[in-house]
Amino acid sequence: MMTISRSYAVASRAMAARPSHLLPYYAAMTARGASAVDPAQRPRGRIDDTATSSSHSSHSSLRSMSSQPKAKKHLVTHEDGVHQNMQLSKSWRSKPLFRRQGDVRFKSGLEASSLLIAEANRRDMHETEFIESITATMEVLSPLFERNPRYAFAAKQLMEPDRFVQFRVTWVDDAGVTRMNRGFRIQYSSSLGPYEGPLHLGPHINAGMIKALGFDNVFSNALTGYDVGSSVGGSDFQPLNKSENEVQRFCQSYMTELARYVGPDVDHPTMGIGCAEKEMGYLFGQYKRINTKCTSGNVPFMTQTLSHVPGHAVVLFAKEMLKEKGQSLMGKRCLILGSGRHARAVAEKLLEYGAIPLTFTDESGHVYEPGGIDESKLRTISNIKTERGAMLGRYVMSSTTAKFNEPSSIFDVPCDLCFPCGKIKSVDLDAATKLADNGCLAVIEGGHKQVTIEGRHALKVRGVAYGPHIVTLTGANIDNAHGHDLSGDTLEREVRRIYNDVKGAATEFNARGDLFAGGTIVGFLRVANAMLTHGAV
Repeated sequence: MMTISRSYAVASRAMAARPSHLLPYYAAMTARGASAVDPAQRPRGRIDDTATSSSHSSHSSLRSMSSQPKAKKHLVTHEDGVHQNMQLSKSWRSKPLFRRQGDVRFKSGLEASSLLIAEANRRDMHETEFIESITATMEVLSPLFERNPRYAFAAKQLMEPDRFVQFRVTWVDDAGVTRMNRGFRIQYSSSLGPYEGPLHLGPHINAGMIKALGFDNVFSNALTGYDVGSSVGGSDFQPLNKSENEVQRFCQSYMTELARYVGPDVDHPTMGIGCAEKEMGYLFGQYKRINTKCTSGNVPFMTQTLSHVPGHAVVLFAKEMLKEKGQSLMGKRCLILGSGRHARAVAEKLLEYGAIPLTFTDESGHVYEPGGIDESKLRTISNIKTERGAMLGRYVMSSTTAKFNEPSSIFDVPCDLCFPCGKIKSVDLDAATKLADNGCLAVIEGGHKQVTIEGRHALKVRGVAYGPHIVTLTGANIDNAHGHDLSGDTLEREVRRIYNDVKGAATEFNARGDLFAGGTIVGFLRVANAMLTHGAV
């Protein structure tokens, strides 16, 4: 009641300050709220707590930046600064967080996060990757639970996805043998808007990994400020050692079942690990065969266009991180793990800023160019990797300076920056220690869950900056929200906006420079505030 009274008083003073002849208009708009806005004029993406616009771009679904944005209301509190006290509700703190075998309450934010982690272990202890994501996230959110206990209840609700679908994918290989794989799609949260998320293909995909990626994607999608939910899908199918016909038959079988759960304005699958243009084309072709509606507002469903925006966004986040240290990308020697389209887009943008890519990796090993990989060498690598199943070892035949699997560990290569864009958990404790010993300034994730929890802690102890994937991989979401028609200046502006939001939240919660903490808090608050208005759903 105190908050309502205060808000009413502020609103009354604001009404009094307005011209008298316009009071009826303002009163009507206040009574009708945001729902009175014409849907055709309402942007698809940005939420109200980021900025307001003075004009619309050619894409009506976007909000242009205003030259004079209105004052932004803080996501957590009206007061500024971490040392200010919130108006805590005693009723929330007195409520039991769990009611299994007796009421369980918490007295502090740290105790609340411990209870949530224990509950996740009790229910899903066999899903290692999911437990790791829950643990890392809840530990970061404990200061928020301390300030406002009601967010602990929202976090409890968020630990369970909206729905999780697992199904059999049956297909026939070139030898006429029936093969089977497991297909997944987790629709984790639609609190902010329709589901949206990537499809991953590879032997590392299992139920626990999909659940962990879906949970992390909640914060990554919410962090951008666009009105999209979170979903992730995929299969344990390995496309690299399959023929084109086998990949097509698998994709058609997978989409036959998946089509029941996805669609325009419902769930939008996007490209992910092992799922590029060809796979998306096969998937969309089967979806189009089954369903008649394939667009939403003249925007194609499941766009198959290859975009370099996600990789470029990773480099732009690295640029912002270095700017905080008073440095630039110029002349920085960069270690790149992976050699897919995303890793090559990272290398392309690094060359644009004068950085020096040194390495690429794949299943066969790593290629190291002591003098750096220039545009010509990058084109050669791209031509090799465009062929399905081709390995990096072929590049050595076209270069007299390249070293293959030398040194034996890629982390023994001295570097200034590391961009892991390859397999999941590629940077563990030993790798992080070697990077720090070699003078690495920052590790910026260009792929999902590239750094283990132990590696993350080691980087923090050694003073190596860390760019988490929930922040750096927002480029795909930015690209989708802008209809895949995004200029370089717009991308850089959006990246800077997101980075400043993350940096500000980290500072607000006494975690200055911790982008994982800042990104998690901002993303969680946007989702949790929406969830709390929806009730028990």
